[in-house]
Amino acid sequence: MSETVLKLGIPAGSLQEATAELFRKAGYNIRFSSRSYYPTIDDDEIECLLIRAQEMARYVEQGILDAGITGYDWILETGADVHEICELVFSKVSRRPVRWVLCVPNDSPVQSVNDLAGKRIATEAVGLTRSYLEKHGVTADIEFSWGATEVKPPRLADAIVEVTETGSSLRANNLRIVDEILQSTTRLIANKQSYENSWIQAKLDNIALMLNSCLAAEGKVGVMMNVRRDSLEEVLRIIPALQTPTVASLSDPDWVDVTTILDEKVVRTIAPQLKAAGARGIVEYAINKIID
Repeated sequence: MSETVLKLGIPAGSLQEATAELFRKAGYNIRFSSRSYYPTIDDDEIECLLIRAQEMARYVEQGILDAGITGYDWILETGADVHEICELVFSKVSRRPVRWVLCVPNDSPVQSVNDLAGKRIATEAVGLTRSYLEKHGVTADIEFSWGATEVKPPRLADAIVEVTETGSSLRANNLRIVDEILQSTTRLIANKQSYENSWIQAKLDNIALMLNSCLAAEGKVGVMMNVRRDSLEEVLRIIPALQTPTVASLSDPDWVDVTTILDEKVVRTIAPQLKAAGARGIVEYAINKIID
């Protein structure tokens, strides 16, 4: 284990581009080659390996990788003993957790998990499904699905356990949700022994800080404006600030500069109100990172 190179796993597949985009916002440029599983990154202290999220936790546990990005669902599925550095709430579609759900065809008589006793369930998450059935005291035949799980009911399976973000694929295949098994978000994880190395720990903590600062800034903008002192109180009442707005004196003693952070969608509503209250020179600007 090198003290100057961090071996970092990047999830291949659905999370690949979303992960690269998040790293780009954080200041790290990851580039993929169609013929290589070793993406390049503009940090000589990081060596990347492109690997399926389903396998990530196992390789991190074994120390083949110092750290990696994968879903909480796959940590549970593999039973890997890893250190979770932080939660990163992002996915290929949204910033919501993904859901593992138990589904059956719309016309199935199944109304609860108890109705699946002795039935066949297809899923990629065999371990999660087995634990779920054991929790409910149900015995069923669980078979591993290599993909296209939604098309298996009713001919190849009575039910499926599948991951969904929006539910659109389930609806398109005439499936309905019987129960939710798990909500999962993306995690930055580390090999426990690697994380005891002070250099690696500091490197990963810095990466976590920068990634989370980008997620915290999503949907936020900075707004600054000039306000007459006699209008300041009214302007401050309008602003729903993330924190107390910054008020700074200007060269003209009758005016101050007010700076704050807002939800971007709020600006369209309050900008006219701010102008009516006496604010001038209102400027909205992009925010890439928020570090508390």
